[in-house]
Amino acid sequence: MTHSDNDIGAVLKRLEATIAARKDAAQESSYTASLLAGGAQKCAKKFGEEAVEAALAAVGGDTAHLTEEAADVLYHLLVMLAQGNVSLDDVAASLAAREGLSGLEEKARRP
Repeated sequence: MTHSDNDIGAVLKRLEATIAARKDAAQESSYTASLLAGGAQKCAKKFGEEAVEAALAAVGGDTAHLTEEAADVLYHLLVMLAQGNVSLDDVAASLAAREGLSGLEEKARRP
């Protein structure tokens, strides 16, 4: 595996493609398919659970545990985005539009 194989952007794009490919898989053979079949509520619930677990790992100070939980959060975020038909490119565009703004300024611009 080369360094570029571990680049977070490349990893997330590969994961996004894997999730898309599993969208129509049998639920019995694919955890991803079972999440997507559960709709927005199931995907959001799992994402929230993983986010809480990551927060608890951060408070606990165990970096290895936090790393694993963060990976779970990113996976479940991508599943939730796929369920909502939102791509990483959509998210990147939103982030790019915020570049150079302070957090307070960005929040003030939201409807």
